[in-house]
Amino acid sequence: MALDNLKLPTETVELPSKGLLYSKDNPLASGTIEMKYMTAKEEDILTNATYIKNGTVIDKLLKSMIVSKINYDDLLIGDKNAILVAARILGYGKDYEFTIGDTTHTLDLTQIENKEIDESLFNSGKNEFSYTLPHTDTNLTFKLLTHGDEKKIQKEIAGIKKLNNSNPEGSTRLKYIITSVADSREPKDIREFVDNYLLAKDAREFRKYVLKIQPDVDLTFFPDDGGEAVAIPIGISFFYPDLD
Repeated sequence: MALDNLKLPTETVELPSKGLLYSKDNPLASGTIEMKYMTAKEEDILTNATYIKNGTVIDKLLKSMIVSKINYDDLLIGDKNAILVAARILGYGKDYEFTIGDTTHTLDLTQIENKEIDESLFNSGKNEFSYTLPHTDTNLTFKLLTHGDEKKIQKEIAGIKKLNNSNPEGSTRLKYIITSVADSREPKDIREFVDNYLLAKDAREFRKYVLKIQPDVDLTFFPDDGGEAVAIPIGISFFYPDLD
């Protein structure tokens, strides 16, 4: 059989954001993404020692499986999480076995749903929201982070660690999320505000609000024994189901 006649099957994945936060000319604005099934090429990626060591193995895998012509850095983190789950299903099937405490559970990954979003808060085609800090009444605008933002954040944190061995992840992340404070969009003003004027109790409420409205997949699991919901562990075994 001529290989030219072979066609690798693909699946369409619905993005939790429904594409609403991407500009109209961005392919991700369609609200879906096309992915192919995992092949031997992708398994080679998963076992690449260099990718594993430098922490890029999952991103290399997802980029290889995405068929749609997109800029990977544009992906919102919640949408990327949905693609991650889809990649696992397309690679090794829907059944995911994991252990919590002394109990082993098997989860059907196709039952994971996207979080419900309040579309009334979304300005279609624009990734920006408004928020008033409850304790100081300071007005902010903010965005939801993309994969590209996360790369910049991790690079900045790594640089700070190298200089003074500190880990200001929380404040650094806020400096990228906030897009304006008291009508100022100057990066220096935003950074000064986070470092010197943002109350801890306001920061806590703000983070909770961002998490609440962020489109994502619902990675909670209710054990069969009727216990409280727990987070689904996404560890190394997620993509290595045969790992001892």
